[in-house]
Amino acid sequence: MSIIADYYQTLALRLREVFETQTVNIERAAEACALAIARDKLVFTFGTGHGAFAALEMFPRTGTAVGFRPIVESTMISFHRVLGDMGARQYRFIHAQEGYGTAILSSHQTSAEDCMLIFSHSGLNAVTLDIAVGAKRKGMTVIGVTSVPHSSSTPSRHSCGKRLFEVADIVIDTGVPRGDASLSIEGVDGRVGATSTSIAIAIGQAINAATVKKLTERGIKPFIMVSPNTTEKAAADAQNDRNYAELWRRLSTGRR
Repeated sequence: MSIIADYYQTLALRLREVFETQTVNIERAAEACALAIARDKLVFTFGTGHGAFAALEMFPRTGTAVGFRPIVESTMISFHRVLGDMGARQYRFIHAQEGYGTAILSSHQTSAEDCMLIFSHSGLNAVTLDIAVGAKRKGMTVIGVTSVPHSSSTPSRHSCGKRLFEVADIVIDTGVPRGDASLSIEGVDGRVGATSTSIAIAIGQAINAATVKKLTERGIKPFIMVSPNTTEKAAADAQNDRNYAELWRRLSTGRR
């Protein structure tokens, strides 16, 4: 079997394991999100590094619902430059600085009836734990999408002494092994073929879809993003503008 087939087989197996073992917790997460959105509140999503990709996928992505609100700091996502402004060394430093996440959270108006959905493969770095601990302190429901196998094998890097799976109210375990990369190649130092990002995004989309289903079961018609890259671009733009207006309404009223 080629390494390409090996990779896709590994990814498919891990997604299957998530479906078989984590569906109950994904349902619980969706129920919490639906409750917050039904109350006119928000589901904030957060991640650093590659975890930010999953947070960004939650809105405004085609097929996603108004009510999800990503918090993504450019200082912790733009390190693809590697060198120079906002490079890899700056990211490596800043995501380990306790207190920075607290400052981030204080820049957003959150309430106890909001949710905080955090994506973090390792679930142990300072900024991630700042957000998790701070959201819990505010009374928010905290949902953690993380690798319990990886996280449980590595000590916390936050003064609380805990990792995301130990702080979150609802934990969705990606099951990705420590180190993330999944394949070995003879003669190569280190493994290749990371799967954590793909799995985290799939979990996020499952939460989003299940949240929409639960809202409709409550008799609430969700605001859904649609693709403008079709022949119906004008109609899609108009619908998405209504979605943005609804998000702004939620952000500007009833915040505390």
